[in-house]
Amino acid sequence: MKKTWIIIASIFVFLLITAFVLPSFLKGKIIEKVDQALEENINADVYYNPGNVSVSLFRRFPNISISIGDFGIVGREVFAQDTLIHVDRVQVDFNLRSVIFGDYPTLTGVHLDGADILVKVLEDGRANYDITYPSDEAPTESDLQIGIDLLEVNDVNLVYDDRSLNFLMALGNLAAVGSGDFTLDVYEMPLKARADILTMTYEGVNYLSNKKFKGETLLGIDLNEMKFTLGDGSFALNDFLFDLKGMIALPEESIDFDLVFFSKESSFKTLLSLVPGMYTESFSGLKTEGTIDFRGMFKGSYSEESFPSFDIGLNVMDGMFQYPDLPLPVSDVQLEMHLKNNTSDLSYTTINVPIFNLRMGTNPIESRFFIANLRSYDMDASVRGKLNLQELTSIFPVDGMQVRGLLDVRALAKGRYDEAKKELPNLDIQLAFQDGFVKNSDIPTALEQINVQASILNPSGKMNDFRVNLEPFSFLLENEKVEGKMRISDFELLNWDGAIKGALDIGKMMAIFPQEGMEIAGKIQADITTKGSYDAVKKEQYNRLDTRGFAKLSNFSFSSADVPQGILITSAQAEFNPDRVTLSEFASQLGQSPVNATGSLSNYMNYIFEKDATLRGQLSIQSDKFNVNEWMEDSSSSDEALEVIPLPTNIDFTMNVQATEVLYDNLSLRDVRGNMTLRNGVLSFKDTGMRLLGGQVTMNGAYDPRDLTKPTFDFGLAINSLSIPESFKAFNTVQILAPIAQHLTGVVNTNLNFSGTLGADMMPILSSLDGRGILRVAEASYQNSALVQGVTSLTRLNETNTLVFRNVAIPIQIERGVLNVQPFDVRLWDYQANIQGSTGFDGSINYLINMQVPAGKFGSTANNLLATISGTQASTSTLIPVAINLGGSYASPRFSLAGGNSIENLLATAVQSRVQTERQNIQEQATQQFRAAEDSIKRELQVRSEQLQDSARREAERKVNEAKGKATDEATRVIRNLIRPRNTAPDTTKKN
Repeated sequence: MKKTWIIIASIFVFLLITAFVLPSFLKGKIIEKVDQALEENINADVYYNPGNVSVSLFRRFPNISISIGDFGIVGREVFAQDTLIHVDRVQVDFNLRSVIFGDYPTLTGVHLDGADILVKVLEDGRANYDITYPSDEAPTESDLQIGIDLLEVNDVNLVYDDRSLNFLMALGNLAAVGSGDFTLDVYEMPLKARADILTMTYEGVNYLSNKKFKGETLLGIDLNEMKFTLGDGSFALNDFLFDLKGMIALPEESIDFDLVFFSKESSFKTLLSLVPGMYTESFSGLKTEGTIDFRGMFKGSYSEESFPSFDIGLNVMDGMFQYPDLPLPVSDVQLEMHLKNNTSDLSYTTINVPIFNLRMGTNPIESRFFIANLRSYDMDASVRGKLNLQELTSIFPVDGMQVRGLLDVRALAKGRYDEAKKELPNLDIQLAFQDGFVKNSDIPTALEQINVQASILNPSGKMNDFRVNLEPFSFLLENEKVEGKMRISDFELLNWDGAIKGALDIGKMMAIFPQEGMEIAGKIQADITTKGSYDAVKKEQYNRLDTRGFAKLSNFSFSSADVPQGILITSAQAEFNPDRVTLSEFASQLGQSPVNATGSLSNYMNYIFEKDATLRGQLSIQSDKFNVNEWMEDSSSSDEALEVIPLPTNIDFTMNVQATEVLYDNLSLRDVRGNMTLRNGVLSFKDTGMRLLGGQVTMNGAYDPRDLTKPTFDFGLAINSLSIPESFKAFNTVQILAPIAQHLTGVVNTNLNFSGTLGADMMPILSSLDGRGILRVAEASYQNSALVQGVTSLTRLNETNTLVFRNVAIPIQIERGVLNVQPFDVRLWDYQANIQGSTGFDGSINYLINMQVPAGKFGSTANNLLATISGTQASTSTLIPVAINLGGSYASPRFSLAGGNSIENLLATAVQSRVQTERQNIQEQATQQFRAAEDSIKRELQVRSEQLQDSARREAERKVNEAKGKATDEATRVIRNLIRPRNTAPDTTKKN
């Protein structure tokens, strides 16, 4: 017996030791197999640190668990900047037998702890989660087995941005757990989940924001039919409890629904928890009374052609709520609401709210609303109520604000709105606001004597019987009064008659209504009357319009977090007449830069009323010194680079600019003047001139950003006496395409036309440049260069290390970022030479230098050769052709001689009996070799050019998509900064 226990104990100890030791032996094998599976299946960059990998048999025995820290997947191409998922810790469980004995592991469980997930679908349907290789692209077919029976996530943040559907959802603190036999096609999965719903927006309408969700249900899954059934369960939004049962199916072309839902509690307080701003820490202390009943159904197919039918009802009976420590409640809340649609067309929805009444303090409000459908908009609605704003702040207090005034509202609307038939509902809307008062508790200034009297009438329902009367409206700010009126009649002709007069201290107004991070001061004075009709605008009968008056702005200042430089407008005045708005005065300081302007706008009325109308104008701008740099993003303090600047297509504007000095980057531009025209979304420059780098530049051309993914430019430059070395320092294009300028002194004159594409950072894409022109150098010196040293070393010519060029004309052509120098004659030292070649956008050079050197210049070597060749006619003055091939890069050039591998061989060949014939042969041979190399290099550069431009376009598309996805970026920012801040960003440089 004792022996038996010893054997059992020994086996147990052996198994225990094995359980601890075996994972260490299997860890390398598991990592190898996981890496292999990722490489074969995932078309994305996967990063993780193998040092953060741990293996255990105890977490989910008999499965073996592998845990990975800081794991993530980053997309490629258009999604290269998007991290699909970053996980603080991910645990995956594998079947132990498959790991030890199988070729591929069987995945049985997935656990995520702390994760950020960004799911993005572009307008064209491309999705960043589509990261598996298509079958015809996969290196090999993977045998990774899936047998998951447990899925668990905790503390996950999810942003789902589907731009093809115009749908955005952001969830924070998502937690869920589900279990089941996932290997089956049909199974049931108990599911629990909770999350913070930060936002849910569809087609620009926000349906949910800042809500807490939790749910528990038995989910039936049928993968053969792609059908999911919700069984008994419980769901909650904030404190609002409801049940949701039914089915959701996913056939190929639609989503099918058959759902019913109903509230599980009848307390009015649960409904209030859904009201924005009410579900706060003090919500538990809110006093409430009343009951609710909520129920509905949702059934049918959702697709591009159809929408499910639905029937939703909500009743509130005898509702009341009162904030703690506040004297007045909202009481007598009665609501009946019914939304119904028995068809598959959403436009046939009926909205019926026969009762919506409440009492705010002592002020009752009674209303009702009915709309038969969303096609003809047959409606019957009314609202009647009086509000004492001082009482209202006793119910909904506004921190730091004192508000008083009496608001009386009476409104009736009955009939049909049909624009095609020119029908309107019968309207009788009256609004009166008296003795209004608004004061910020922190300042003595108050906005007082606010009075507004308004009415909207249409007794017949005809368009021409429509009338709006806003008269008078006025308010007082520290004894300065602003008053005005506006009358509108005839909804077809749209006649108007309005006026505004008074002075307003903007700084005092902003003190009453402060804006965070923004400082504004100044005073505006206006006296404007306007009378006319939209009918006259459309017919361009401006003699029937009468808009007159002026507006003055003085000592206006503005600064904000986005504009820290500040803007100061000392004085500005605009005068209005029926034809145009004239800016007769504008004196300002934009940051450090003084700017004065005059100008005018025409067609402004048409621009206001017509969607596609064009605003025309002209502006003259003068500045003694304008510093562009302070308005550019500081790359040293920001990760943001310059971005493509879009231009409006419905503005036709001509600007005349004159500036004594303009500071841009490291350049000082003097005597800047010229004309710019913005038309059809293209900015054109004409006779734009400036002095810089010791010379004069005149420019004509255009900037065209109508395709934001491929903005283009096309310019013609006339350059006179521009400093060559200063140009090299100032312009990176010169540094790359003309590196020889680094060692040149002197000036250059040229006429150059060039065009190309701008990248997403507004810098030229060198591989896209095209152009042509002639560089003229009156006199320049070239010295201390590796090129000169290489030539003298190769030829053994005993010359100085300095070259002087006089009256040289160099024809150039730029194609796809390659600078081609056409053959041109020049004297190198005292020798006649011809040079041709090219410089690529990658810095490569390929040039041929043909020189004619008298034999005597080669010294004793040449004299000895001449003496040994009998019968030759050559002498020390005989011209020896020297052809030099120059390759490599300017910083690291490579030299070779054509016609011989050494200067001795070259001379021996050149001084044969037929010197002239040999000279021609050497030159022809050298030219053929050069052109063959040139063709090969250009083919390679052309391929690289296309690749670089394609890459730049994809980057531009990504930037455009980023601009369209600002809501997504904001949701991500909220998640990261408010929900679960992270100390460090994931290291996306690690890849599997």
